[in-house]
Amino acid sequence: MAKIIETDNGTAVNLISQGTEITGDIKSTGDIRIDGVLNGNMNTKGKVVVGPTGRVKGEVECKNSEISGLIDGKITVSQLLNLKASSKINGTIITNKLSIEPGAVFTGNCVMKEGENGGTAAARPKEEGK
Repeated sequence: MAKIIETDNGTAVNLISQGTEITGDIKSTGDIRIDGVLNGNMNTKGKVVVGPTGRVKGEVECKNSEISGLIDGKITVSQLLNLKASSKINGTIITNKLSIEPGAVFTGNCVMKEGENGGTAAARPKEEGK
């Protein structure tokens, strides 16, 4: 069952409960929590949480994300991606900041970006003459 939960700041949290399977793409401006199954792409300006029973097969694009379940596909996070110990990622990760707990499983590629230029400030080459 899909639910919408109102938070204190007035934004909605969309919930895909355990036992629910959705086939198709999701586009949202609010936060999304998946404890069920999504076969499709997801794009949100908010946070994506994939619970321990959650599974996503497709591309995910969001601001922040916390993964405890399974993602099979590309995940693009503009700020922080947090992989919990029970998480399994098969695919490409593109993120600004990455936190990985011991026990998390990741198979694929990872690209760390900061803004449009890519890389962290410490890793960027210095301009000549400065």
